[in-house]
Amino acid sequence: MLDEAFAISICIPAYKRTDFLKRLLDSIATQTFKDFEVIVTDDSPNEDVAKLCQQYSQLNLKYFRNDPALGTPANWNQAISKASGEWIKLIHDDDWLANENAVENFWRETKNGRKFIFSAYTNILSESESQEMRFPSSWKNRIIKNPVFLLPRNVIGPPSVTLIHKSILEQYDEQLKWRVDIEYYMRLLKSEKTFSYIDKPLINVGIGYTQVTNYCKDHPEVELPEGLVLLNKYGTSPLKDILVYDAWWRILRNVHISNREQLLHYAPSDKWPEAIFRMIRHQSFIPYKLLKFGPVSKMTMAISYLFNRNYL
Repeated sequence: MLDEAFAISICIPAYKRTDFLKRLLDSIATQTFKDFEVIVTDDSPNEDVAKLCQQYSQLNLKYFRNDPALGTPANWNQAISKASGEWIKLIHDDDWLANENAVENFWRETKNGRKFIFSAYTNILSESESQEMRFPSSWKNRIIKNPVFLLPRNVIGPPSVTLIHKSILEQYDEQLKWRVDIEYYMRLLKSEKTFSYIDKPLINVGIGYTQVTNYCKDHPEVELPEGLVLLNKYGTSPLKDILVYDAWWRILRNVHISNREQLLHYAPSDKWPEAIFRMIRHQSFIPYKLLKFGPVSKMTMAISYLFNRNYL
């Protein structure tokens, strides 16, 4: 018997956190739109997630255990690979749907003919503190024309806010963890050259100590190898834009790289472009405490940019 076809596959890569996963599954259970399946791919070392999923059979829930565990983002790709729906709604297990009409709002947006859809969202910082995140309209043409603009600022948001048509075959790059989402969006924008944005916060994003941000951001052993992957994929030409140049300036500053040897220690390669070595050299002339001061950093970055343009 053929599997039933659904309009939307809600794909959840799970790992251990059953309290968060329950919150997400409860938010799915209240949806007014019902033409969906739920895919859970589980990296957990125990049966807790499996037992919880057994309580939600009314959701057309399909559970898959990863043995061995895949880690992120391979588990994201695994969840997507199990989907049978026309549209893929990836959502992390510590995020949840903002209201009972969230999936219906995503579904309505599919009628606009675009294959890459995302919504506004709310960062939930604590029980009493939250922050709405909306896409700045002034960035639309900017990121379509040059998707690398997402490097200095991820104006789209985490994967949980997206809805992707099944015909898009791009996968999340498993070499990456920290910048994996923006690199994926870069490829989508490069191929699709358009997107559809829903200016309603449809997703609540849980901000907590378990998030990848907390053990990747400003860590040279993560930032530098991933930065090299992006440079190898997209070249140095995006650095010709001063905003992208400034993003790289801040990466090197924040991980406190002051010479070529330090850079190669964290990311050994003969593929580092000369422009990056020159940027490091320019920063090395400035005391680190002074370099961390915003106005000084901006001014010296601009001077470095002018001196470095021939190498971009």
